[in-house]
Amino acid sequence: MRVLGISCYYHDAAACLIEDGRIVAAAQEERFTRVKHDDAFPENAVRYALAEANATTLDAVAFYDKPIRKLHRILETSLGTAPRGLRPFLKALPIWLKDKLWIEPKIQDALELLGVMGQPRMCFPEHHHSHAASAFYPSPFSQAAVLTLDGVGEWATATIAEGRGKTLTMREELDFPHSLGLLYSAFTYFTGFKVNSGEYKLMGLAPYGEGKYTRLILDKLIDLKPDGSFRLNLDYFGYVDGLRMTNARFAELFGGRERDPSERITKREMDLAKSIQEVTEEIVIRIARHARELTGMSKLCLAGGVALNCVANGRLLREGIFDEIWIQPAAGDAGSAIGAAYAAYHELLECPRMSDEVHDRMQGAYLGPEFSSAQIREFLDAKGYAYELFEDDDEWALRTAELLADGKVVGLFQGRMEFGPRALGNRSIVGDARSSTMQSLMNLKIKQRESFRPFAPSVLEEKLQDYFELDRPSPYMMLVANLRKERMTQRANTPHGDDLLAWVNEPRSDMPAITHVDGSARIQTVSRATNPRYHALLRAFEAKTGHGLLINTSFNVRGEPIVCTPEDAYRCFMGTEMDVLSLGPCVLHASQQPGYESRAKFKQVFAPD
Repeated sequence: MRVLGISCYYHDAAACLIEDGRIVAAAQEERFTRVKHDDAFPENAVRYALAEANATTLDAVAFYDKPIRKLHRILETSLGTAPRGLRPFLKALPIWLKDKLWIEPKIQDALELLGVMGQPRMCFPEHHHSHAASAFYPSPFSQAAVLTLDGVGEWATATIAEGRGKTLTMREELDFPHSLGLLYSAFTYFTGFKVNSGEYKLMGLAPYGEGKYTRLILDKLIDLKPDGSFRLNLDYFGYVDGLRMTNARFAELFGGRERDPSERITKREMDLAKSIQEVTEEIVIRIARHARELTGMSKLCLAGGVALNCVANGRLLREGIFDEIWIQPAAGDAGSAIGAAYAAYHELLECPRMSDEVHDRMQGAYLGPEFSSAQIREFLDAKGYAYELFEDDDEWALRTAELLADGKVVGLFQGRMEFGPRALGNRSIVGDARSSTMQSLMNLKIKQRESFRPFAPSVLEEKLQDYFELDRPSPYMMLVANLRKERMTQRANTPHGDDLLAWVNEPRSDMPAITHVDGSARIQTVSRATNPRYHALLRAFEAKTGHGLLINTSFNVRGEPIVCTPEDAYRCFMGTEMDVLSLGPCVLHASQQPGYESRAKFKQVFAPD
């Protein structure tokens, strides 16, 4: 029994193929087109998923929302705020007429071109139902409360659902224009970051600030109820009747216009980031408490773009409202392709569901394309690129660990590509977390991004509590927790003001490169069962240095998607100041590559702004 799930036409288009309840393949379209957050119909991702399953027939195809219902919301909102509100509708109308009103025939045409025979059943679950399905059905739990939070679907912006076996029942929802996702995005926009992609930057900036605007937000912008429901004061926002997230009244409330992305980040932006983070956490906690009371469930599943706020997730875990929490690693719209597929599989086709309360169905999120050793060597040999070959994984791990211990920055390309926004060891850039300069080096010279951005640690699952105040695995990098107190260093109480670089370079622990300014880290635990090769590398590094922990950041530079192919990886490698590239069993040194002397020129060609 095969079901294809598709999400597209907003951001982060993706496709997923389920076969007899197992995810065979899932990938985002951006990884193939190299267009970050590509929203186009995911033709390449669909082609890959069908090929991975060797599928020429499908039982059902599920699209992640109801386009007509979404158009109804846009039209009703525009007419309700006319004449000003007609502008966003008129701007959106061409793409509706061109693509969004013709999704079913477009899917059928694409499948026919890709060699799929017959007419599979079509399914259009609502947007938040797809999010909820992506959270519950792949989770380990047979029963759970399900919470979804994002910008907006058709009308819903947040939902509480109840999952039991193969049944998912939507219980309550909060509707547009009152949206936690859009509130957070308004502050993302106002602080000079890009909506729908810069929210994690705002989250990373928050620990540098103080919550001096928290009370103001709660007094002026939002009427928050004890159950977590709320109403926004729309007098301060522009997203309902205009083409901007905020308006002049919002700017006046917070002391001046929004920051231009080219301008330096000031203390105001830091304090705004901290304040909206505090408000977000309070809303999440209240809604979670209400979900526990409403459903009576002891376990919680989370999805939707707000579920990518791993700081709020960590706070939710510490509050102890639920005994267990599982968060869909691709919590945004890309993951809705998985949710739509599972909704069709269990609800439309009525296929049974099994769960053991321990293991999820995400397979470590390693669901994308894989390249064999032979394919990698063929590529390198054809291009004349120099490399060392390590057929034995233990020898490879030992050699790579030596390079990392020597301060080298290494690009890791191995196994199946990750699905979702986090690199989890297969398309990662790794480094030594003990280095006091590694965070700045990787931000400015490798990732080519803002200096304040923190890096996440990958840690051996069995050594987690040697480093962090966390009592359970975090395989998908979806939880933030503090480092153990004994690892923190005595800090000089030196005010840094707006100088973010000085804050970044201040040592805070014996693992300075992964310790954020508030003593926290976004943790990935690595198990031998899920990723034996990455686990072997961490074990080899531990044998060499005494620490089973590395910096792990995604294998890309600012403005690019995570690399997908060996060619993508090599270009990114040579377009930065990375020292070493590990392509499967092949280890490449930058200094031995053709054109190394003109690397700066190469970087200008391949690294975007």
